[in-house]
Amino acid sequence: MGRAASPGTVYLVGAGPGATDLITVRGLRILASADVVLHDALVDPGLLLEADPRAEVVSVGKRGYCVGSTRQEHINEALVRYARLGRSVCRLKCGDPCVFGRGGEEAEVLAAAGVPFAIVPGVTSAVGALAAAGIPLTHRDAGQAVALVTGHHDPDSPDCTLDWDALARLPGAVFYMAVRHVAKIAARLAAAGLAPSTPAAVVEAGTLPRQKVYASTLAEIGDAMAAAAVTGPAVFVVGEVVKYREKLHGFVASEGARV
Repeated sequence: MGRAASPGTVYLVGAGPGATDLITVRGLRILASADVVLHDALVDPGLLLEADPRAEVVSVGKRGYCVGSTRQEHINEALVRYARLGRSVCRLKCGDPCVFGRGGEEAEVLAAAGVPFAIVPGVTSAVGALAAAGIPLTHRDAGQAVALVTGHHDPDSPDCTLDWDALARLPGAVFYMAVRHVAKIAARLAAAGLAPSTPAAVVEAGTLPRQKVYASTLAEIGDAMAAAAVTGPAVFVVGEVVKYREKLHGFVASEGARV
């Protein structure tokens, strides 16, 4: 099963898409043996119960477009400081550390500081939430590619540098952190040539008991989101793979999630 967390080492651990039992075996082992746990806001409290009772558990989450959130430089400083004190550190992140989780940035900071670290992969939301909703991330009959895209920035903002023409040509795309911008993203994809009838869906709180799935089309998904008042966390998927939900979701064993 492998060794426990080593002193003076930082582990960037993926907690998985939501459900506590979707963390990996390696991730759970590190969580259970680390001296310090620095965790994201959305990590399920039940998972934190798996930490060593003697561990120092610190929330360093980011919520609400960084309003009232922990600044990234403070997280970086804490990682280096605890490791230099000889503590083993579990940096517990939602999903996978390196899929829009700033795992790469934190790894750079640790490397520059000369701090040993390891990246422990996790099940990212595009895989986990869609699977729980009965939507396969890929399907041989629905194209040969899928894009994982950040939807954090307003498409009308200069901070958004996405190539909408390229995304519209792909058979599938999954947008993270896009709840506020679903309608604008759909409009940009349609303006770039993606058919308005293209299947689309939003999966809210994927893999959790409060999971909800809003399946629609590119043309109508924005209105569906406005009516539902979705606040997240959620992923937004566009592509023909969404249509397979009609065949599959009635037979998906929920494991606690609402399919």
